[in-house]
Amino acid sequence: MNEEQAGNIRAGGERFLVTGAVGCIGSWVVRFLASSGAEVTLFDLNPDDSRLRLMLEPADVDFGRRITGDLTRIDDVLAAAEGVTHIVHLAALQIPHCRANPSMGAAVNVLGTVNVFEAARANGVDNLVYTSSVAVFGHPDNYESNILGDDAERLPNTHYGVYKVTNEDTAAVYWNENQLPSVGLRPHTVFGPGRDQGFTSYPTQALLAAVRGEAFHIPYGGTLGFQYAPDVARILLDCARAAPGGCDVYNIAGSTASVAEFVEAIGEATGSSGITHGDEQIAIPQGLDDPGLRSRLPSVQYTPLAEAVAATAEWFRRAMSEGRPLPPSGLIDIRKA
Repeated sequence: MNEEQAGNIRAGGERFLVTGAVGCIGSWVVRFLASSGAEVTLFDLNPDDSRLRLMLEPADVDFGRRITGDLTRIDDVLAAAEGVTHIVHLAALQIPHCRANPSMGAAVNVLGTVNVFEAARANGVDNLVYTSSVAVFGHPDNYESNILGDDAERLPNTHYGVYKVTNEDTAAVYWNENQLPSVGLRPHTVFGPGRDQGFTSYPTQALLAAVRGEAFHIPYGGTLGFQYAPDVARILLDCARAAPGGCDVYNIAGSTASVAEFVEAIGEATGSSGITHGDEQIAIPQGLDDPGLRSRLPSVQYTPLAEAVAATAEWFRRAMSEGRPLPPSGLIDIRKA
C-alpha cells in the first residue's frame, strides 16, 4: 500500500472500484455508495447505463468515475484499481452466455477474476469482495438436505458453476501465497429492480409484467432462495468494509420459498392474477444457510419476501410514472441474457 492510500484510509476516506457496475447488483452498490461520500470508479465493458438511471436519483446518475474497460485486459484492470482502497468485483457472464460461448465465459469469469486479484495485489488493496454463486453446488438430488451450508460439497453442473468454483479456489491461492485477503459471497435467486438478465430473473420479469397489467409465465417451479437485490448490495458493502483477513466464502440465505409463494406475493402486491408458473425444480439447491456470514456480520438482515416484492412493485410503478428506463414488455430471451 502506498503512502497516499494509507493516508486516505487514516483520514476515513474510501475509494471503491466496482466491476460490473452497470449490472443489477452493481447499480444497487453504486446507489448506496453515492450517498456514503466514498469515491467510486465504475468499471464495465457495457456502456448501457439504463439500470443506473433506474436505480439512482437523477442528480447521482453521473456519480463517480466511469471506465469502459475490458476485464480480460490486465492493463485495463490495473489502471482502474490504482489508488483504490476497496474492490467490489461483480462483473461476470451468466449461465446462458457461458453455455453458448464457454471460451468467452472462461475468459471473463476466470481470467477476469484473476486480473482483479492481481490488481488488488499490485495496489495493496486488502478490502476485496467478490460474488461467487449457488451454482458452485450441484443438483438437489446430490444432497441429503434441501438447505445447504457454506461447507456443502461443491458439485457444479454448468460451465458458469465451474468458473465460480475456480474463482473461490483462486482466492484461496492468493491468500496462501500472497496473504491477499478476500470475501466471496454466494447469492441464490436475486430479485428486485434491475434484475432483468439470467435464468433466475424470471420472477422479477413476472413482477414487472404484473405491474404493467400483463400476463407472464415463469417456466419453472419448486423452491428457491430468494434474495432482495438491495440486501445483497448492502451485504457486499458491509463485507468490503469489515476487517480483512483470510479467504472466506459465505452463502447468502434470504427467503427460502416456493415459486408459487412468490407468485402469490406478486398477486398481493399488484392485484394481478395473470402470473403463472411451471412445476419443475431447477437444477440448483432449494436454499442456502448462512452461518459464516452471520458470524462475520452479526447484524445481517434480510427483507421479508412479501415486503420486498411489494417494494419492488412500488419501485416499478414509480419508475413508470417518472419515465425511468425499464425492460421492454414480454419474456427476455435468456439466450442473450
